[in-house]
Amino acid sequence: MVFQQHSRSNAAKWLGLVTAVWVQAISGNNYTFSNYSDALKSIMNLTQLELNNLSVAKDVGKAFGLLAGLASDRLPPWVILLIGSVEGLVGYGAQWLVVSERATLSYWQMCIFLCMGGNSTTWMNTAILVTCIRNFRKNRGPVSGILKGYVGLSTAIFTDICTALFSDSSASFLLMLAVVPIGVCLTAMLFLREVPPSAAEEGGNQDESRYFTILNGVAVVVAFYLLAYDFIGSSHGQVFNVVFVGILLVLLASPLLIPLYDLLKSFKKSGSPDVESTEAIDAPLLASQETAEVAEVQRQPATEEPEAAAADGAGEVKGKPAIGEDHTIFEAMRTYDFWILFVSFLCGVGTGLAVQNNMGQIGSSLGYDDVSVFVSLISIWGFFGRIISGTGSEYLIKKNGSPRPWWNAGSQIVMAIGFVVMAWAFPGSLYVGSIVVGLCYGVRLAITVPTASELFGLKYYGLIYNVLILNLPLGSFLFSGLLAGLIYDAEATSTAGGGDTCSGAHCYRIVFIVMAVACLIGCALDVFLAIKTKALYAKIQASKNSKKS
Repeated sequence: MVFQQHSRSNAAKWLGLVTAVWVQAISGNNYTFSNYSDALKSIMNLTQLELNNLSVAKDVGKAFGLLAGLASDRLPPWVILLIGSVEGLVGYGAQWLVVSERATLSYWQMCIFLCMGGNSTTWMNTAILVTCIRNFRKNRGPVSGILKGYVGLSTAIFTDICTALFSDSSASFLLMLAVVPIGVCLTAMLFLREVPPSAAEEGGNQDESRYFTILNGVAVVVAFYLLAYDFIGSSHGQVFNVVFVGILLVLLASPLLIPLYDLLKSFKKSGSPDVESTEAIDAPLLASQETAEVAEVQRQPATEEPEAAAADGAGEVKGKPAIGEDHTIFEAMRTYDFWILFVSFLCGVGTGLAVQNNMGQIGSSLGYDDVSVFVSLISIWGFFGRIISGTGSEYLIKKNGSPRPWWNAGSQIVMAIGFVVMAWAFPGSLYVGSIVVGLCYGVRLAITVPTASELFGLKYYGLIYNVLILNLPLGSFLFSGLLAGLIYDAEATSTAGGGDTCSGAHCYRIVFIVMAVACLIGCALDVFLAIKTKALYAKIQASKNSKKS
């Protein structure tokens, strides 16, 4: 019976999403560099510029995410997950050997292994995002928010578990980064797959909204639980710490109840009419039988309706896809919209990543011996930024057609204020700055993911997504490797051991001011893109509301 097939496929879709959440909860290891950077600097006797270039090498690994994007259209998700997890095992395993002083590697060899570790997450993220956004194409904002939210939490999850069980040991932390992801990915390989959409799913939108609300609720509980542990600390004995880890693992496993409940509920239903699959996997966002008028407008060449073309930011020649339809990467790169999104993304994620990569030295310069609490704050508040923006932007699109780029513009302004606060360096400013940077960085990541799919379609989304995240290594090189590294070394003084160090607010003040200006430039670009795509989001609103009614 077709209904039974749909019920099983729906449960499989949610089971895949739950395992995807687990993968995302361990795939934020790229943001944990500050937890072991001081150990690397000491053991390898590096200058700050050399250390920052190691962090750039880690982020350069994301540039090779293009390979994952190309593979996403040709290989099943389980193969992509396997490649990423094995690469992570090798990359972080080699770093563990060095930090635990079991092996000695040259500087260039460390750059290669850091690059491998950084690249491993692009394979995992590509498999997860492409599959889940295609499976939940009518709820792209919530899906992006929840998945990117758990990426944000992953740094805090790793940090707090390591603090609880291994007393902040850098070597133990790197061993976790090497071993845990491959175990989780092996589980996800069994359940993560693309599920073809069917007309029967139209009636399940209410259930989907309810399930997403539950997933978000569980994630918020996990976030506050981690936040509470950060402030309570690990000084209450080993039993307390083991209990903390046990409860955390139970919370992370609890979303399994959703596909189980959905499957049990489907067994109780009977007499449902047969339904046929009516939607191809690569159908553009705005095309559906229920919104024929909207689809007809989208199919018309841009030159036939100049006003609509201008509003959509098309300006495309006849025969080119309109904004909102499926684009190849080369077609996307020939539009102004792509480059506006690309540069504004660089201003947001590049500056945020510079803070995360340099948090160890930022904290040391301001007199903090342990920066793990700041790393966790960025992670947890990054989660809140992802969840709030993913769900909130989807709600505002359905309510009044508000373009998602407005969220990016707002986050850039707030992040610029956060950098000014950190440059000011009043007592407690690093706590405030960590919260603000984490929140805005999370918004930036969660909003750009569905925005790219709405502007350029889903058919080639894997490759387009990986071209956009080239901003991570590029931003890391510009703001962390060059700007922060050179200015820190210029302000630093030599130590007796042969290294260099800098103490005081002046060490990073110029860095923060320059990054605040970059955020304001990004904000201006996001405002322009929001205005430019207003007509497109009005059509998306009409499409969503028509399906709902």
